[in-house]
Amino acid sequence: MIRALIIEDEHLIAKELQYKISDVAQDIEIIHVLPSLKTAFKWFMENAEPDLIFADIQLSDGISFEIFKRYELKCPLIFTTAYDEYAIQAFKVNGIDYLLKPVDSEDLKRAIDKSRAIIESKSEYPKDLQQLLSLISNPETLKNKFKEQFIVNHRKQWLPVSVKDIACFYRDSINFIYTFTGEKYMLEFATLEEIEELLDPNIFYRSNRQSIINVRAIQSVKPHENQKLTVTLLPPLKMEIDISREKAPSFKKWLDR
Repeated sequence: MIRALIIEDEHLIAKELQYKISDVAQDIEIIHVLPSLKTAFKWFMENAEPDLIFADIQLSDGISFEIFKRYELKCPLIFTTAYDEYAIQAFKVNGIDYLLKPVDSEDLKRAIDKSRAIIESKSEYPKDLQQLLSLISNPETLKNKFKEQFIVNHRKQWLPVSVKDIACFYRDSINFIYTFTGEKYMLEFATLEEIEELLDPNIFYRSNRQSIINVRAIQSVKPHENQKLTVTLLPPLKMEIDISREKAPSFKKWLDR
């Protein structure tokens, strides 16, 4: 049995993660859920290291990387995050993985299988983690990772569209760019996932399967009784984008920072 720890400050997200873990990996026992840095520091002082850790990055009282700076852990780490995945993706090697919220079951199983192989081989997490921590602490080093403009075909000519002018990306059979001034351009990318990897996640949020929105394009957010959200974009767009109940907590955290 693999003894695993969850570090997550959102109770519902932690419960959902537990359920998905039990569904895809019956050999994993969740021994504790830690909701903050404070409780995590206390727990690691009083308990032996687990076999595996699932850790949110942005906690209510700080960044979970502070835990791994303080304690030299040797077990595999799987980070769960709504953003900041750009840095983690650069270090997606043995012992370090990330899952984008809401956690997909297939991605979860893949990450667990990779971690299980590390545990069984008794290897340590990579020393690259320290370099990852340095990158997170110094986001200036990541400036050049993100795309600055997209080239679109418009009236039989190529037209550059600056990323800072893009209010949202929307997929309706094909991908479209909507600018703050209301222009709409077709974008020749196969998937929104490919587009998402090129964008700064502090500015752009993958709101659902059809859209990616710019934080500066948000006019208002309306909560519903079923815990879903409706995001209204600024004029002239005035588009309404739905956020699912599962993504609502991570969206709120991304917006309120």
